[in-house]
Amino acid sequence: MNGLVLEGGTFRGIFSAGVMDAFLENGIKFPYIVGVSAGISNAYSYISEQFERNIMILEKYRNDKRYLGIRNFADCKSYFGMNFVFGEIPHSLVWFDYDKFREFKGTALVGVTNAVTGEAEYKNALEDDRDFHFLRATCAIPGYFPAIRIGEQYYYDGGLSSPICIKKALKDGCKKNIIILTQPEGYIKKCGKGNIAMSQLMKRKFPELERLLLTRHKLYNSQVKFCEELERHKKAIILRPANKIESFEKKTARLRAAWKEGYDTAVQRLDEIKEFLG
Repeated sequence: MNGLVLEGGTFRGIFSAGVMDAFLENGIKFPYIVGVSAGISNAYSYISEQFERNIMILEKYRNDKRYLGIRNFADCKSYFGMNFVFGEIPHSLVWFDYDKFREFKGTALVGVTNAVTGEAEYKNALEDDRDFHFLRATCAIPGYFPAIRIGEQYYYDGGLSSPICIKKALKDGCKKNIIILTQPEGYIKKCGKGNIAMSQLMKRKFPELERLLLTRHKLYNSQVKFCEELERHKKAIILRPANKIESFEKKTARLRAAWKEGYDTAVQRLDEIKEFLG
């Protein structure tokens, strides 16, 4: 079975959207898709076969205060306008084809982090409701989002516990994987001051998140190395940008350029990808 594995990265994920739009245009589909945060969020439009939907949203609404802005804390305790992003946009502004999405016959998994246990969990995207609670959870960056309640459990950003879900894909039987990363080759994650500060804020209510926030850079770097080892053994193909883009990039022209880089990267390697996938 072939798998598609998607890293997150907030607006860096627009590179991944470009790759998936190229796949969509060239008839490349996967029976298994897994990812976290912006990666799997953008994959929803790939699954629903809506070409350029992700970049259209960012071009129209990236700098709209309803999408991103401090005023949203008063409404939904989040820097992101969750009801705008996961409600008004898909339901009326940039329509999401939920019916087409639900026709997908494969496996699509949303990686989330259990706020209490600190463990990675994987939600079936096809069971996500029309308010996109699974996507809210996987995108819930501590400090920018509140914990997202699903059933009796609380969840945060899937990238905290498994930033690159390659081992999940392998465990589920994917022998050949296309892995889309959103940082350039050679990038080494470090433990930033923001992570240290946030770990102290989180530890009282969710002690396990303190550990994750302080060690996520080590986990990320080890997972990248693991992916690169798979690629050396011809068990995976990694697609990643040559040009760095900021996680909270404001300029929509740069976001479009990052989407185009993803699209072009996939097109340029199309024959190699098709041969690899068989």
